Amino acid sequence: MDSQPSQSGRFIDQSSSNNNSEKGLGRTSSSLSKSFSNASSQSLASILNNPHVGKSGVYGSDASWTGWWSSSSTSVTAPEFLPLVAGKAAAGSEVSRSDFQHYLALVSESYVRFEDIRNHSNKENIDLESIGGQGEALVACLREVPALYFKEDFALEDGATFRAACPFSTVSENLVLQEKLSQYLDVVELHLVKEISLRSNSFFEAQGQLEDLNVKIVEGCSRIRELKETIRLLDMDLVDSARQIQDLNTKRTNLLALQQKLRLILYVNQALSALKLLVASADCAGALDVTDDLQHLLGGDELTGLHCFRHLRDHVAASIDTINSILSAEFMRTSTRDAGGVDSIILSKAKAKGNLPPNGNDNEVSMINLDEDETPSFRDRLLPIVIGLLRTAKLPSVLRVYRDTLTADMKTAIKTAVADLLPILLTRPTESDFTPGERRVDGDGGGSSLASKLRSLSSESFVQLLSAIFSIVQVHLVRAAEVKKAIEWIMCNIDGHYAADSVAAAIAVGAAAAEAAQETDGQAGCFSPYSPQRNAAKVPLVLGKANDAISPSNMSNNFRADVLRENTEAVFAACDAAHGRWAKLLGVRALLHPRLRLQEFLSMYNITQEFITATEKIGGRLGYSIRGTLQSQAKAFVDFQHESRMTKIKAVLDQETWVEVDVPDEFQAIVTSLFESQPSITGQTDGCTGHIVVDDSEVASRTDILLMGDTGQLNSQPHIECSDSTEVTEDNTVQSNSIKSKERVKASSQSLLFSGVGYHMVNCGLILLKMLSEYIDMSNYLPVLSSEVVHRVVEILKFFNTRTCQLVLGAGAMQVSGLKSITSKHLALASQVVSFTYTIIPEIKRVLFLKVPESRKALLSSEIDRVAQDYKVHRDEIHTKLVQIMRERLLVHLRGLPQIVEGWNRLEDSDSQPSQFARSLTKEVGYLHRVLSRTLHEVDVQAIFRQVVIIFHTQISEAFLHLSINTPQAKSRLFRDVQHILVCIRSLPTGLSKNGTPNWGQLDEFLAERFGSEADQ
Repeated sequence: MDSQPSQSGRFIDQSSSNNNSEKGLGRTSSSLSKSFSNASSQSLASILNNPHVGKSGVYGSDASWTGWWSSSSTSVTAPEFLPLVAGKAAAGSEVSRSDFQHYLALVSESYVRFEDIRNHSNKENIDLESIGGQGEALVACLREVPALYFKEDFALEDGATFRAACPFSTVSENLVLQEKLSQYLDVVELHLVKEISLRSNSFFEAQGQLEDLNVKIVEGCSRIRELKETIRLLDMDLVDSARQIQDLNTKRTNLLALQQKLRLILYVNQALSALKLLVASADCAGALDVTDDLQHLLGGDELTGLHCFRHLRDHVAASIDTINSILSAEFMRTSTRDAGGVDSIILSKAKAKGNLPPNGNDNEVSMINLDEDETPSFRDRLLPIVIGLLRTAKLPSVLRVYRDTLTADMKTAIKTAVADLLPILLTRPTESDFTPGERRVDGDGGGSSLASKLRSLSSESFVQLLSAIFSIVQVHLVRAAEVKKAIEWIMCNIDGHYAADSVAAAIAVGAAAAEAAQETDGQAGCFSPYSPQRNAAKVPLVLGKANDAISPSNMSNNFRADVLRENTEAVFAACDAAHGRWAKLLGVRALLHPRLRLQEFLSMYNITQEFITATEKIGGRLGYSIRGTLQSQAKAFVDFQHESRMTKIKAVLDQETWVEVDVPDEFQAIVTSLFESQPSITGQTDGCTGHIVVDDSEVASRTDILLMGDTGQLNSQPHIECSDSTEVTEDNTVQSNSIKSKERVKASSQSLLFSGVGYHMVNCGLILLKMLSEYIDMSNYLPVLSSEVVHRVVEILKFFNTRTCQLVLGAGAMQVSGLKSITSKHLALASQVVSFTYTIIPEIKRVLFLKVPESRKALLSSEIDRVAQDYKVHRDEIHTKLVQIMRERLLVHLRGLPQIVEGWNRLEDSDSQPSQFARSLTKEVGYLHRVLSRTLHEVDVQAIFRQVVIIFHTQISEAFLHLSINTPQAKSRLFRDVQHILVCIRSLPTGLSKNGTPNWGQLDEFLAERFGSEADQ
């Protein structure tokens, strides 16, 4: 591509023309245009290839490359600068400008071109300085030339590109466009030249450095050749003989090493043969000695590079695995021997005997216990096995396998015992615990599942099954405890024994092997044992690299602790497995156990507690899971028993007719044993003999008989109704007197004595007493649930008190029990039951709190005290109700008194008896006195009649004051009535007197005020 000058170099600006005109060079624009046109036609390649030769006809021989690029003056040819003739000018004459006109004419064109080039060069330098560094000229070029021409796919053949580059259509516009394209080309070439000029110095400098480097390399090669020649001469003259001697010495050393290596190969070969024989003969101790030596060789570099022993490490590892298998099998056989045989003996005796001791202790357990003579022999059998496993660091893993085996054997033994004993226990005749609908046994004996068969067992049979399992579990755990003690003795208490040093060395070796295995990312399957001699030097080195603070003794202690932990975990795991199976058996019958009677539930509960105690004593760890299961079933038992008793007491109260019943001796014995003698409770099943336990059905049937026998009497008994139209006849009075005499004959058998005080009871009161005694038994025999029992006692006492109040005071018994009315007899008996319950609540609290934790006594005590206060309020309300009945009866009689007084004023006094008002009132008061005196305590009777007397005095005296007595006959009748009423009032038991007169009051004052001396007579 031809190089074109830039636009600034092609055209002369106005300032340049002015300067050239001032200098008088006479340059015209046409000649300058022609000169630059010719200069622009010169190709860039020709200038770069030969900068000293210009194009012919343009520059001639005076063309100079340096004049194009720099501001130096242009050289001219020799003929143009010939010396001037000196003779033409006279000496001392002045030289004028005209003398140089010829010269100026010759150089004017070149000078104009020179000025143009120099100006152009200065402008380019200024542009370069403004651009800055390399590459910025091209950036400026990209700014001047449109981006369209720099696209990679720029081609004028493309229509869109052509229209974008040539948007003009006229000829003149096309000419301008062509000039513009040429201008763009000049700009690009000019900036390329600028970039080349910026990089030329670095290029030539690098070229010079390469030439210098080449010279130095040539010189170095020459020196190397000289040195090689010198060394060759020295080898020939001085070194060859000495080197030969050295080679012979090296050969001798290699031969000796070869001989030693061959001896080592022979030794290793013999050791491998001996190892195979020892392993085949199960001589584990000798085999471990050989493996120690081989491992010592493998740990060093003696066998390095011997191809024949490339599999030696694998052979040794396989031998160690075989030794570990032998030792593990021997350990398992020794540790679990005789357990299966004892299981068979226990099962055979369980099948033959009908039952087992409830605590699971039998002669079979003692068969597995090691006596003092057998213990040393067992330890001696276990000692070499444990030492071997310690040397291979496999004892912890073997103990883990032993733990799994022991757990599996425990589960299998329990499963076998259940499978063998279930068919026998199902066919064994026992008393049924449940109704036929609750206990079902398949006729074929094998069609039901194991769970349904377990649920079909009676409680006695289930306890026998648990006893057999207890014995089997105890056999396995006792054996595991003996193994645990033997290993602990070997690991910790073997001082003074002949094998003490061997055990210590084995622990050290095992600790080092375990530490090495941990350092190799815990490759537990490839423990590499070390010999004691090598271990002494190897262990400190390994420990020094790992942790300088850990000593060999600490490593041994840690390893010993690991072994003891795994040893203990084995027994723990066996206990956990036994607990899990036992809990699963209890869980199968979880729905049946709450329905058992207390003694039946206690049989299961006590044997489970003994099982937990025995296993925890052997295992040394609490069985939280089985304890939780047992406690949850005990709580379910308490909840179910409480719900059934709540349902029963509600039914009994709804059917209660509130008539007095005889108190059987069993209930008196309950009161005596619970609240007076207080025998000590041992917590065992046999301890309940101190309580007189009476079945609920017996109590109900006995009470029903009593009620049926008294039906005739109850229907004929006189009573005080709440209605206002009660009339008492003479015949009723006679009948009541006869009944009273009969009741006095049987008084000793009709009251329940507590603290020397007798209480008349009804059916629901006796049932409540029986239930409270059962709650106390549950609290004594289930002390962990004593707080729950107290809550249930509080709940049933609250319900009994509330329901009794609804039935008696609220007259609910008239709807649910069919009573026609609520009489004073009913109220008195209800008061007796409530009073008895209120009296025994402190004793119940004292007995129940014997088992309650101290932390809960405050809260429970406040609850019981609130219940006792409720009973006291209830009793007082009953007494108030009795007083209210007499008040109502008095008001009824007082309402008819004015009509009676009117009769007194009209009639003559022909009747010497008191009026019907006085007789009826005193008769009712006398009957109430007889009923309450026969039923209530004297203190309660006095409290009730004390209020009755006050009401009588107040109401009757006030009524008499408002009467109009007009005739002497009426006054006489009033006097007789007052006298009759005062006689009745003075006979009532109140414990009050004034001036020697019992029950003195307002009516006495009324009598004295109205009748004066007659009253004194």
